[in-house]
Amino acid sequence: MVSVPPTTAYGQPTTAYGQPTTAYGQPTTAYGQPTTAYGLPRVVIAAPASGHGKTTLTIGLMAALRRRGLAVAPAKVGPDYIDPGYHLLAAGRPGRNLDPFLVGEDRIVPLLLHGALTPAPAEVAVIEGVMGLFDGRLGTDSFASTAHVARLTASPVVVCVDVRHQSATVGAVVHGLATYDDRIRVAGVVLNQVGSTRHEAEARRAIERTGIPVVGVLPRNSAIEAPSRHLGLVPAAERPESQEALDVLADLVAERVDVDAVLALARTAEPIAAVPWDPATQVRRPDGGDGGGGAARPVVAVAGGRAFTFRYAETAELLHAAGCEVVVFDPTSEAVLPTGTAGLYLGGGFPQVHATELAANAQLREGIRAAVAAGLPTVAECAGLLYLCRSVDGAPMAGALPLTAAMTPRLAMGYREATVPADTLLARVGERVRGHEFHRTRTTPTDDTGPPAWCLAGEPDGLSLDPAGTGRPTLHAAYLHVHWAGYPEAAQRFADAVHAYAGGTRAAGPAVSPDLAQHEDLTQREDLAHHGDLAQHEDLTQHEDLAHHGDQDIGPGLVDLAVNVRPARTPDFLVRAVVEHADWSAYPDAAPLRAALAEHHGVPADHVLPTAGGAEAFTLIAHALHPTYPVVVHPQFTEPEAALRAAGHAVRRHLLTAAGDFRFEAAVFAAEHAAADLVVVGNPTNPTSVLHPRAELLRLVRPGRVLVVDEAFMDLVPGEPETILGPGRAGPPDGVIVLRSLTKTWGIAGLRLGYAVGSPDLIARLAARQPPWAVSTPAIAAGLAALTPAAQDWARAQTARIAPAREDLLRRLSELGLRCVGPARAPYLLLDTSPLGAGSVRPDLAARGFAVRRGETFPGLGPTWIRLAVRDPDTHAALAAALAQLRPPTTKDRP
Repeated sequence: MVSVPPTTAYGQPTTAYGQPTTAYGQPTTAYGQPTTAYGLPRVVIAAPASGHGKTTLTIGLMAALRRRGLAVAPAKVGPDYIDPGYHLLAAGRPGRNLDPFLVGEDRIVPLLLHGALTPAPAEVAVIEGVMGLFDGRLGTDSFASTAHVARLTASPVVVCVDVRHQSATVGAVVHGLATYDDRIRVAGVVLNQVGSTRHEAEARRAIERTGIPVVGVLPRNSAIEAPSRHLGLVPAAERPESQEALDVLADLVAERVDVDAVLALARTAEPIAAVPWDPATQVRRPDGGDGGGGAARPVVAVAGGRAFTFRYAETAELLHAAGCEVVVFDPTSEAVLPTGTAGLYLGGGFPQVHATELAANAQLREGIRAAVAAGLPTVAECAGLLYLCRSVDGAPMAGALPLTAAMTPRLAMGYREATVPADTLLARVGERVRGHEFHRTRTTPTDDTGPPAWCLAGEPDGLSLDPAGTGRPTLHAAYLHVHWAGYPEAAQRFADAVHAYAGGTRAAGPAVSPDLAQHEDLTQREDLAHHGDLAQHEDLTQHEDLAHHGDQDIGPGLVDLAVNVRPARTPDFLVRAVVEHADWSAYPDAAPLRAALAEHHGVPADHVLPTAGGAEAFTLIAHALHPTYPVVVHPQFTEPEAALRAAGHAVRRHLLTAAGDFRFEAAVFAAEHAAADLVVVGNPTNPTSVLHPRAELLRLVRPGRVLVVDEAFMDLVPGEPETILGPGRAGPPDGVIVLRSLTKTWGIAGLRLGYAVGSPDLIARLAARQPPWAVSTPAIAAGLAALTPAAQDWARAQTARIAPAREDLLRRLSELGLRCVGPARAPYLLLDTSPLGAGSVRPDLAARGFAVRRGETFPGLGPTWIRLAVRDPDTHAALAAALAQLRPPTTKDRP
C-alpha cells in the first residue's frame, strides 16, 4: 500500500484527495492529524445470507493471493472472532474487525488502514462480510451490515452465492442485491456449490442479464467446509488440520476463481483519505516513555491456547502502547502465570469445551484465584467470566467469582448497549458502552455476588468486585464483549491499574465516587444537612440512630403521640378472624393472601409478594438487588437505609429541605444522582406527611434503575391519590416496586404484615431471597380478613376521620405560632419547634405526659423537629396546652 499525491492511483485527476477529507468528502482532522489519501486495492466478500460460503471463499482467496507473493490485509465485518483466526492463518497477519456499532463509523476506515499498514504495508485488503449483504443491527437501516461497511470504505463487492437449490433464480438474487442500494457497487459474483457443468451454464446465463461478471465457480465439496459449533465455526486454533484444509482451499480458489479478475476489481477502489488508527495516539504511557523511565514493562498475562481464542488484535496493541508487556499463556497447560504478571486478561473462547483440561490444571486455577483475591487487576469477558466461576457444567474452575455456570439450550446473541452503574476497573459511572453478547451458558450466584460490571437494558451483567478490599474495583468480569478500539479509555484505565499494581501502590482510579465524603469530619450535626452522601464505613451513631422507631419514645403513663399506627387497638372482627378461624398447626400458606392482594389491586398473582412487614421487604430488596449506586430520599423512614447498609451497600442520600417543604423534584434529583441504580422514596413520606405527585416519582424510572416507592401510609389517604397502584392501573411500570403495609390501618404491628407489588422479574428476585414461611398463619388470616368488602368499608370510614382530626391539630399548633410541614396528607405531622428553643422539646413534653417521635433520628432533620401522630380533639387540646407552657415569654407577656 502506498501514499498517493492529489490524483487517483490510476492517473485520473482529482481534488478530493489532495485535501483533508474523508472518503465522503467531509473535512476531517481525525486524531488531530491531517489526512492522507491511500491507494489501497480492496474488495468486500458478501452473500445473500449466512451459509453461502463467504468464509470459504475469503480464506481461500487470501491464501491464493499470498501464494502470489502479495501482502494481504484481512478484515471482517462484525464482532466475529472465529473468522479472523482463519484470516490470520491464510494471510499471515492479524485481521481487523470493522464494526460501526462497536467502534463507531468514524473508526472503520482508520482501522482498515491500520491493518493494511501493520506490520508492513499491504498490497490488497480482503474484507469478509457478515450474514446477508444488508443484514445489520435489527431495527435500523442496515446499520453495521456488510453493505454499510462497503459504503464507509468505498469498496467494490463480490457476492458469493450458494446455488445448490437454484439455477436461473440466482440472476434475480444478484440483480436485487446490486440494485437495492445504489450507494454500493456489486462488481462480481462467485457461484458456490455448483453441481454440474449444465448447472453452472444455467446460472451464468441468468447472471449475464445483470451485467455483473461471474469471477469464480466453486464445486460442491464438503471437504473444504470448516466444521461448525453452536457459536459458529470451530476456531482454527482448535483444528490441527487447519493448515492442510487451507492448502486445499488455496488450490481450489486458484483453480476455480479468476484471481486476476478479483484483483482487478479490488484495484478499481478509489483512494481513501483518512488518518490510520494508531494505538499510540489513543492511550498514554505513565510518563510518556517506554513503560516508565526505562523500567521493565509490567506484564499483562493474556489467556490464549485452544480454550481462549477470542480477542481483538487492538487489545494487545493498546496495552503495549500504554507501556505494558503482553504475554500470552495457555490455561490448559501452563502451571503458573507468566513471570512478573501485574494484570490478567481473560478473553472469550470455549472453556466449557475444554473444561476437562482446564479443571485438571489445578495449580494454575488456584494461582489465579489467589492472585485475583489479592487484587491483581483482572478483566474477564465471557469465557473469562466462566473460567473465574467456581464451576462450569460441574467441572471446577478458578473459583474467583461466587458463581457457577452451565450450558443451556438458549443462545444469547446480539448487540448490546450498556450503562455503567458505578466506577469499575474499566469505566466510570454514567458512561455508556456498546458491545455484543455471544454465549449459551448461564451463571448462577452461589452467595451474595456484589455490584454488576454493566447494566444491559436494566439488568445486571457480570460483576465489578474489590476482592482485596483496596477501596476500588480490581476485577471486571462480564459476558459483554467490548472492542477497546472503540473505547480506548478502558484500555487506559486497565493499563493504569497494571502499572500501579506493578509499582506496589495497588491503586487504580478514584477509590470511591467523588461524592462520598470518606474522610470528612461529620461529627457536627449541622454537617449532615450539607453532606447527603455518607462514607461507606463512617460511624453513623454520631448522627442518627437508623434503628430507632417511635415505640422507643413512649413510656409508662405517657400519651402516645410517637407511634403512628392506627387504630389504637386491633379491630375485634380482625382478632376473631385470627383466633377463631386460623389453624395454626399447619405450616403457613401465603398463596391465598397473595391471590387476594392481587385481586385487590387488579394485577396477576406473580406481581405480588406478601412479606413479614415492611422491614422484611426492605431486607429482601437489600439482598436480592445488587445496586452500585443506591440512593435513599430523606427525610424518610430509616429502615430502608439501615437494611441496605446492613447488606454492605454504600448508600447515598438525597436530602429534601425544609425550605422546599420537603417536596421531591425529579429534576433536582437527576442533576445530583444521574447514575443511581436504586432509589427509595416514601409516599406519603414518613415523617414529613408530604404526598409527592405520582408523575414526579415516575420521572425517576429509567433503564438500569429500580425505583422503590414505600406506600406504607397510602391506604390512610382518602382515595389514595398519587398511588402507583391506583384503580384501573395494571400495576407498577417495569423497574418499580411498591411496598405496602397492613399494620397501619389495621393495628397489627405485632403480626408483621406487608407486601410488595412489581413486575414478575423483580418480585421473583425478592421471593428467591425470602425464607420459607416468612409470613405467619395469623398474619395471613388477618390479611385475608382485612381484604373483605365489609372490612374495606370499615377502613374507609376510619380513614375519613383522619383529615378533620389532622386539621384540628394543625389549627391548634398554628395558634401557638408553630409551623408544620404541609400540606400534610398522612395521619401524622412534622412540627418545627425551633420557636420554642434550640434544643429538643421531647424531654419537656415527656415531663408533661406526652411521648413524641424525636426528629433528629431522621437523616436531614435536627433536634427541633418532632413527629406527632394525629389523635382526637381532646388529646390535641391537651398537647397544645403543654406546648404553650414551653413557649418563651414575649414582651407582651412580661409585667
